[in-house]
Amino acid sequence: MRTIVIQHQTQKQIVVIGGGVMGVCSAYFLAEAGHQVAVVEKRSNVAEQSTLGNSGILSAGAAMPWSVPGMRKKILAGMFNQEAPNVLNARLSPSLWRWMRRWMAESEIQRFRAHTHQMQRLASYSQDLLEQIQQHFQLDFEQNPGLLRLFRNEAELAALAPVQELLTECGVVHRLLDEAATRALEPSLASAGKLAGSLHFPDTGSGNCTLFTKQLKAILQGLGVQFHFDSLVTAIDPHGAKVGLHIGGEVLHADAVVCAAGSASAQLLKPLGLRLPLHAIKTYTATASVKNYEVAPHMAALDDKYQITMARIGDRMRLAGIAEFGAKDMAIDDKALRTLLKVAHDWFPDAANFNSASFWCGHTPMLADEVPLIGPTGASNVFVNIAHGGSGWSMALGAAKVLADQISGRAPEVDLDGLTVTRYR
Repeated sequence: MRTIVIQHQTQKQIVVIGGGVMGVCSAYFLAEAGHQVAVVEKRSNVAEQSTLGNSGILSAGAAMPWSVPGMRKKILAGMFNQEAPNVLNARLSPSLWRWMRRWMAESEIQRFRAHTHQMQRLASYSQDLLEQIQQHFQLDFEQNPGLLRLFRNEAELAALAPVQELLTECGVVHRLLDEAATRALEPSLASAGKLAGSLHFPDTGSGNCTLFTKQLKAILQGLGVQFHFDSLVTAIDPHGAKVGLHIGGEVLHADAVVCAAGSASAQLLKPLGLRLPLHAIKTYTATASVKNYEVAPHMAALDDKYQITMARIGDRMRLAGIAEFGAKDMAIDDKALRTLLKVAHDWFPDAANFNSASFWCGHTPMLADEVPLIGPTGASNVFVNIAHGGSGWSMALGAAKVLADQISGRAPEVDLDGLTVTRYR
């Protein structure tokens, strides 16, 4: 068996498994800290799996668990509706039923509040880091400021008080707008249907995650980071002060390994004694070309009822959402398609060619509490940066910086309570 060794050691030789936004962000901060870094990716380029179908949402205001209080009732109600934010697949396995029971239990108000605080710490930190990186490298990844959380009726607004209180506790800048103020702020909503009001988040709202990841890759290559594409890691083998990665018939050795491999992470980590309740939830996007620029939105939007996000990305609009439980294939579910198109036509009916939209689906790895895992695994020199769920890009830079600080022996600038593997040991 041939051995590949990374050359030109500086501080530590570190391999990152995964070329999505999480892996690339991790590689950036590790390289910035002075480490010799390599990224191993099973596909032929970065951002070709989950990152490719990213919603485009960057706002800290959207970084909340999907499992909100009352989720059990919402799941049951959605089973009998033609359009719903969640889809239950008939092939649910016993393990997934157990996971879903735990997931719905996490919607209890105190747990929901705790998880939101944990996610917001990373999302707010990420916003600060994004501004620094964007200004330093003069990046343009089709970003737009502002996010509107849209409410269809007074009942949705009436249920908003606890959420506003929580956002205020977390230090998230926002303001409540009535119907007139919402339409004035985003004139493209003039032809929308029922609108009771909105929450406005003025920070960076949306952008092109795939473009951002590829721009960061180019920066990393300039820093000397190596990328190994079409390379599938089949095993992680810690031994002594080194870690070996099995890739086909070869072994890549390094001082440390970061697992940021998305859905494949649980299988890679299981032999190391880390059994994670990680399940891949199928999510959807619809991307349509803008046809009427004068009525196309500039701010991102989130439909509160259906939990569908809408983001303007250059000359396209992207709608994203739907959580389908139990599906392992890549088929487009009819209910998911109907829900995406309904939301598009409800809010921005004349903005884009929604009827000829291109659809994408992929699997988002999530833990039941929807809070990511960052840092050491307990296995020698093996680290993780996984399970960021639907708000991954909003937390990516913060999680990566926390990880790099841990590996480099520095104290992270974010409270790690609830973010580490210790909650599963």
